Amino acid sequence: MENIFTNSLIVLIFIICYACIAFEESLKMSKTAFALLAGIVCWTLYFVGNPAHTEENMGHFSHHFSKISEILFFLLGAMTIVEIMDSHHSFRIITRLITTHNKVRLLWIASFLCFFMSSVLDNLTTSIVMISLLRKILKSKEDLKFYGGMVVIAANAGGAWTPIGDVTTTMLWIGNQISSGTIMQSLFIPSVVSMVVPLGIISIKMKGDFEFVPEKSEIEEKAPGLEKHETNKIFILGVGSLVFVPIFKTLTGMPPFMGILLGLASMWILVEILHNKKEEHVAKHYSIKSALEKTDVPSVLFFLGILLAISCLETTGMLHTASEFLSKAIPDNNMVIFLIGLLSAIIDNVPLVAACQGMYSLDNYPLDDNLWIFLAYAAGTGGSILIIGSAAGVAVMGMAKIDFMWYFKKISIWAFIGYVAGALAYLYI
Repeated sequence: MENIFTNSLIVLIFIICYACIAFEESLKMSKTAFALLAGIVCWTLYFVGNPAHTEENMGHFSHHFSKISEILFFLLGAMTIVEIMDSHHSFRIITRLITTHNKVRLLWIASFLCFFMSSVLDNLTTSIVMISLLRKILKSKEDLKFYGGMVVIAANAGGAWTPIGDVTTTMLWIGNQISSGTIMQSLFIPSVVSMVVPLGIISIKMKGDFEFVPEKSEIEEKAPGLEKHETNKIFILGVGSLVFVPIFKTLTGMPPFMGILLGLASMWILVEILHNKKEEHVAKHYSIKSALEKTDVPSVLFFLGILLAISCLETTGMLHTASEFLSKAIPDNNMVIFLIGLLSAIIDNVPLVAACQGMYSLDNYPLDDNLWIFLAYAAGTGGSILIIGSAAGVAVMGMAKIDFMWYFKKISIWAFIGYVAGALAYLYI
């Protein structure tokens, strides 16, 4: 009876905190605070509610925290590498390839750049880079909104088919639910389909050319003391470090966060070599310390809090109960995962995937099972249906000044059609 009361209280706390996270904008309070509150309070209640099993409780907590730590260190390493590349203006090597004056051609180039960049970097960083570029070359605010909507779709689709392109795929990869080779082979075509379908439809709305405004030499204006060869070296090593992570895991069998930290260490040494003889105020701008200060720590803490809370629900057995209920209510797992993808347009996909990892065991659904592969697709691309459904969407929302209702009326239906088309392509294949 005592356990039932404790478990019910844990679920109630989680629901209240999650509601606060969902209505972050209305409450004008950070979702990170509520995520941390949920994680810590849920585990505290679990320990207090089971005082006779302290050692066993600590064993459960340590088991989950070790897995969560792997994800957090991976994210911290990857985000720092991206910040180093950004501070050295490495992304301009890619964005300067865009020289077209045609609106439709620009839309396709920007979309495919987003798709492939987000597969190596991440969908949030890619969206920020592309919108920063598009704001400089598009004068029409309405055009920028359409391009912004397509950036969200392309970035989320690109992040779904590699183990390092999205937080959720990284979680599944680190959790040994998916392997890098299988997910790339299985989800490349469905991800392309989910992007190309809305891209083709939105292209019909684009007509004519735009006035192209050439960029000034921003490296010289905003990056004093930075030479072109330094930008190129950081770009090559940065992309190489990210791409090397799956190879490192395959060759050594070590967890991915070790590979990403190896890449960060290599970047750190290169940065020191490039700037150690420069004036202090110049070297400081490109230092690792500066990159770490710009790293999105609140996002890392958000993942910590939400993953702690989900792991507590898993330990209580509530997620297993939910899994059994879903299996009886909807026997077809593909339909369950499809609905989870739709739900990720409203609810953050990180806790949804974490919940699924707790609901479905590796004993019943082993490595590279259809359930995990389809979940990676659904959680990654379903968030594009609403602009608040993904980190990329929220970033574009602010940078391109897209309001919720505009996106819902102009983009959501095409994003939904793309999501369905990609899902059908995956199931057919």
